[in-house]
Amino acid sequence: MNVVVTLPRQGVAAAWRAAARLAISHRIAPERIDWNGGGGLFAGEPLPERPGGHRLRVSRDFLRLADAVVWHAAPERFALLYEALWRLDRQDGAPLSQADPLGRRLGLMAKSVGRDIHKLHAFLRFREFPSGGERRAFGAWFEPEHDTLEPGVPFFVGRFADMDWLIATPRLTARFENGRLSFAAGGVRPDWPDDASEALWATYFTSIFNPARVKLAAMRSEMPKKYWRNLPETRLIPAMLADAGRRVERMRAASASPPRAGAAAVSARYRAGLSAPAEWPDDLDQARQAAMQCRRCGLCEAATQTVWGEGDPQAPIMVVGEQPGDREDLAGRPFVGPAGRLLREIMAAQCLDPGSAWLTNAVKHFKFVPRGKRRLHQNPDRREIDHCRWWLGLELAFIRPRIVLALGASAAFALTGDERPLSQRRGAIEAGRHGGPVLISWHPSYILRTPDPGEQARLRRELAADIAAVLARAGDSAAAAAAMPPPPAMPP
Repeated sequence: MNVVVTLPRQGVAAAWRAAARLAISHRIAPERIDWNGGGGLFAGEPLPERPGGHRLRVSRDFLRLADAVVWHAAPERFALLYEALWRLDRQDGAPLSQADPLGRRLGLMAKSVGRDIHKLHAFLRFREFPSGGERRAFGAWFEPEHDTLEPGVPFFVGRFADMDWLIATPRLTARFENGRLSFAAGGVRPDWPDDASEALWATYFTSIFNPARVKLAAMRSEMPKKYWRNLPETRLIPAMLADAGRRVERMRAASASPPRAGAAAVSARYRAGLSAPAEWPDDLDQARQAAMQCRRCGLCEAATQTVWGEGDPQAPIMVVGEQPGDREDLAGRPFVGPAGRLLREIMAAQCLDPGSAWLTNAVKHFKFVPRGKRRLHQNPDRREIDHCRWWLGLELAFIRPRIVLALGASAAFALTGDERPLSQRRGAIEAGRHGGPVLISWHPSYILRTPDPGEQARLRRELAADIAAVLARAGDSAAAAAAMPPPPAMPP
């Protein structure tokens, strides 16, 4: 005898799962089940009310797949899922694999449902209704490709919990009222009143439209035309496209306007009123104030601020990195990001207090390339390092460290003028351009970027050993440094 299963329109995911669990427990073959309850050739008895003796445990992959495919519009979706479940129970191949025709089809159906839920979230537009209560009331009409209102509606519950709203579709209607969500049958598009906020939205959409960047193919791929009739802004697109050429010309004409009379004089007075840095700083503080207004290269145009060194001005050890990172650029302090935290941790483990050394960078401004909301680090080039050697030279001249620890290739080049690979020089002490010793080591950011844990541990040990060597060298040379005349306070 064949079995007929009738599933509800709302709560179909839980209903199918319960029915499939019952059917597989009785080992009912896929060809014996009519999942659509249509009768005809498959007319027969309902599912047994009590579970059978067979039990099956399925993977989370199958559950995730089923929770997506059950919302597909294809009538055969339930039968296909049960066929996959039957084959898993029989260990008949790999029905969830993309190499299997059944797994491939189910995967495509799941992706189609996921895209439809995304379109629901992106292209649904509410309009406000008159409401006599304290809570504002809104409604929206949407025509999804699949039965995706029920799995997609929690997004709106979380986002619009402080108002009452209704989302109507041809198959199902969701109503959120006084903090409670309920479902009812769908229908035809309601005849709703006009909404004054749509005119405001249309004005905003028109104002942000950039005719110089119109790409119709890209627009249709992100906003398929079948959704246009339910979006208020799409009514404006044909007219805006027709006027795009003339609008571009108006934009070009507006951008070519000459400065108003007297602007040059105002700009000159403004620049004259700015405090000028000392041509030759007398101490470290004057050097820092002058560096805050540095214009020696173009890095100052995009960076937030100059990041000057910090620490003990009488420090016997100077630690020089490459350049500030994103965190350092915002904070105005060196070595406060992830790499800086690693450096300070290793220094503390070697009994070198970061506050007793002078921490700085070869380049004083953050060089980056924007990627959305992120600022991705870029290495400074040779010209930028050479320009910034003026400030590094002033720090060396005023602090007069007994030894300098160069972290990374940029710092090594700035201090020694040598461009050889760091792998050939790590752990070696070289003569610096300022006349003092420079020990070359790894930059902590390079250690953090190393993917292999074993290699990363080795690099950390080597940096720790170099810091210990610097600390020992600074202590051994203290007496000799006190007996020697100080070097001239001249930057390179």
